[in-house]
Amino acid sequence: MNVLYISTEAVPFAKSGGLGDVIGSLPSEIRRQNADARIMLPLYQNIKEKYGSMLKYLGSIEVPLGWRRSYCGMYRLDADDMVWYFLDNEQYFCRDRLYGYYDDGERFAFYSKAALESLAHLDFKPDILHLSEWQTAMVPVFLKTVYHGLPEHERLKTVFTIHNIEYQGRFGKEIAGDLLGLSSHHIDLLELDGDINFMKGAIVACDRLTTVSPTYAEEIRYPFYSHGLSALIEEHRGKLTGILNGIAKDHYDPYRDKALVQRYSSRSIEKRERNKTALQEELGLELSSEFPLLAVVGRMVEHKGIALITHVFDEIIDLPVQFVLLGTGDPNYESFFQEQANRHKGRVATIIGFSSKLASRIYAGSDLFLMPSISEPCGLAQMIALRYGSVPIVRETGGLKDTIRPFDPVTGKGNGVTFASVNAHDMLDAIQRACDLYYDKPTLDRLRKNGFRTDVSWKKPAGRYLELYRSLINQ
Repeated sequence: MNVLYISTEAVPFAKSGGLGDVIGSLPSEIRRQNADARIMLPLYQNIKEKYGSMLKYLGSIEVPLGWRRSYCGMYRLDADDMVWYFLDNEQYFCRDRLYGYYDDGERFAFYSKAALESLAHLDFKPDILHLSEWQTAMVPVFLKTVYHGLPEHERLKTVFTIHNIEYQGRFGKEIAGDLLGLSSHHIDLLELDGDINFMKGAIVACDRLTTVSPTYAEEIRYPFYSHGLSALIEEHRGKLTGILNGIAKDHYDPYRDKALVQRYSSRSIEKRERNKTALQEELGLELSSEFPLLAVVGRMVEHKGIALITHVFDEIIDLPVQFVLLGTGDPNYESFFQEQANRHKGRVATIIGFSSKLASRIYAGSDLFLMPSISEPCGLAQMIALRYGSVPIVRETGGLKDTIRPFDPVTGKGNGVTFASVNAHDMLDAIQRACDLYYDKPTLDRLRKNGFRTDVSWKKPAGRYLELYRSLINQ
């Protein structure tokens, strides 16, 4: 079985969020389970600058897009037991950021078309094309329209994964003919609420539809979570599957992580405390184990539940806890947490930005890890926290509900602390319960060991994807 992952992100080459982690790790596990998986990415400027001498040139083609015919160079790189293909067009990809440009619709329509055009010229014949997010959503649309009936494309099957339904790729209707080159009777595939919607097109045109957790697959059937697509999801629910993401356990391993002051494992958990002291020193917090260190790592945006934290922040600090936040996002949230760091010197640390090494030290040095998300398709941070022994406090939504089970001190089962409603004081109660566990050291050790034992690897999810791929091939 041959699977080509067509994506706009994959570590170590390009990452803006969880998509990069997923595509950077899932295909490797698919290969370990005896399928030939390969990855295709745009040749972004930073990739060309860093890896240019290692790239093998495969040739070039002209890609038709509406009335345009644009250059596309094709390259191959063999690295880390993975075959990578890169598609080059400096007009579209030689830029400082991955996304956020006025012509993003054109950029990624080109990339989707170029991916299909390139298949005849690669040294690889995929059976399955696995697409992710709106940026590659036009692949199944073009396959079912422009390339319909062509022998070299007829056998291809497509799987489209929604990582976050909020970002759909919505553009004005005028691009349908001028840019996408679609005839009037194909516009219905994409039209929604007066716009062209790339994600809608993929949902309709793909052979199988997946999301990144079973609970999120159920949630997006309802308007609260679906951002206008609930009726469409319900219509196509027969081909929808929720498969929980995993993480690269070899990468997220406190026993091997060179960013840590003190490495440790579940068998040497007593060594972990040195990382808390080192983190307090690094961030200017009081050197104390008297009360727990509560951490937040991630984007400061509405659906992450940041408003719940700001609403009761003084009460959180009074529990008492120390608090550290690492991330970027809404300027109002950034200002709020910077102000709190100034107000509560020695108790609160705010770092605006992102550093993977600092994130590792926060996972290893914090006692509690807070994720009060309004919506969380899967979430990776709670899984990383489990690996590092920081107790997750999460709202029961999406992948958070599927990975974190509430700890029961009586039975000793569970790997975190949870709350259900979108309510700041319910979240505060969950933090209080977690603090109570912190002061009961034997119980805390049991809880942390449960977290270490939680299987967050890609082995089972990859197996489910392979079952899905086989079902398509055997149709």
